[in-house]
Amino acid sequence: MKKIKINIKTKKGVEGMKIKMPVDVRMIIDRIERNGFSAYAVGGCVRDSLLQKEPNDWDICTNALPTDILRIFQDFHTFDTGIKHGTVSVVVNSVVYEITTFRIDGEYFDNRHPENVEFTDDLITDLSRRDFTVNAMAYSERTGLVDPFDGAYDLELMAVRCVGNPVLRFNEDALRIMRALRFASCYNMAIEKHTAQAIFECKNLLKNIAAERIVSEFNKLVCGESCEYILRRFKTVFAEFLPEITIMFGYEQHTPHHNKTLWRHTTCAMTNIDPEPLLRITMLLHDLGKPMACKKDPDGTSHFKGHPKFSAVMARQILERLKYPREFIDDCVTLIAYHDVRLTGSKPQIRRVMNKIGETNMRRLLKVQYADLMAQSMYKRDEKLEKFNLACKSFDEIVKGKDCFTLKQLDINGHDLIKMGITDGKQIGETLNKLLGMVMDETLENKNSILIQKAKEINSL
Repeated sequence: MKKIKINIKTKKGVEGMKIKMPVDVRMIIDRIERNGFSAYAVGGCVRDSLLQKEPNDWDICTNALPTDILRIFQDFHTFDTGIKHGTVSVVVNSVVYEITTFRIDGEYFDNRHPENVEFTDDLITDLSRRDFTVNAMAYSERTGLVDPFDGAYDLELMAVRCVGNPVLRFNEDALRIMRALRFASCYNMAIEKHTAQAIFECKNLLKNIAAERIVSEFNKLVCGESCEYILRRFKTVFAEFLPEITIMFGYEQHTPHHNKTLWRHTTCAMTNIDPEPLLRITMLLHDLGKPMACKKDPDGTSHFKGHPKFSAVMARQILERLKYPREFIDDCVTLIAYHDVRLTGSKPQIRRVMNKIGETNMRRLLKVQYADLMAQSMYKRDEKLEKFNLACKSFDEIVKGKDCFTLKQLDINGHDLIKMGITDGKQIGETLNKLLGMVMDETLENKNSILIQKAKEINSL
């Protein structure tokens, strides 16, 4: 990503910074100010603006109470987002803006939510409860940038640093551990020394966080540009909710096909594939079953025949435990189960794989195999790439040629067989599958008259 260009020379050299806010955000802040209150854009939108990134949304904080906001925006559609915590949502031109009263959080007893909140009229007090310095900045055109914890300076350094005591921050809300790692991965940021130490010290608190919340952060983290480094440096943190990965740490593969430990190969393969959660998680888990499948020759060379089956079973258990969506789990497990199929470039072979996993997953599988291959050693790489490229070429030709690889594409169906006198359901299914197999293998043309004749031969009619 581009380096931030705010050109801060000292920690306090931020007073003159200007942020271009959307018209509707300026209108909201102006309306609140005209009613005698103060209001600011706050948090991620300020951070992203300073990074010259387009904010996903704009949050606003104010010393106005929720009842004041409802009155000030009574001519707009408003709704209760979390009014007991001070948040009211206002809809302007079909965009939802969250407006939250300055507050002080009460004690945290579940490592996630404060037991209660207390409203305050002091902006600095409100900013002091936030997670990281880069998120503890506020801005309005009237006052400029408010940055009491040097968040802009940390942005210049590209550093993730907790506001105040990091151990206290993580004990308040353990999900902040995942957020820190996600910021580091997605924004190419370093984690400040004391914050990093606190992450390791508090990692066990992640067990108190709902799986869905962890997954939401983790899916973004694995798609970050720096995910390989973060996964390797903080591997024991991720093992708190993925204990199965520990078997890969330091695991030497002892095969000429690999020159990295299993964990290093895994994280390298992840960065070789498109930054999509399904593909990245597939690469994370694709070789998890290798240690269970390992067989050694007398000379110490390892073989991992059948490891995709072990990996697929483990992946399903992990993803179900973490409450991933069913479709995500099924696709991920399918890709893992087929990731080590030796594609030769033969069209019949590729059609048969497509018949099992579908066109979409076949396209994904090719990406998975390339990512895996490029994370291996140079041993026979040219030979492997030649076969891979031939497989890609054959796949493209199959798709463009609309080749038959499913029963739906077969130019004969059950009604045709019934007309021939074949009425048993099982017999119909077996006949159609035999015909499909011959069409995929190019030993039979996908033409109705030819298929009917072959069906008669198969059933001795």
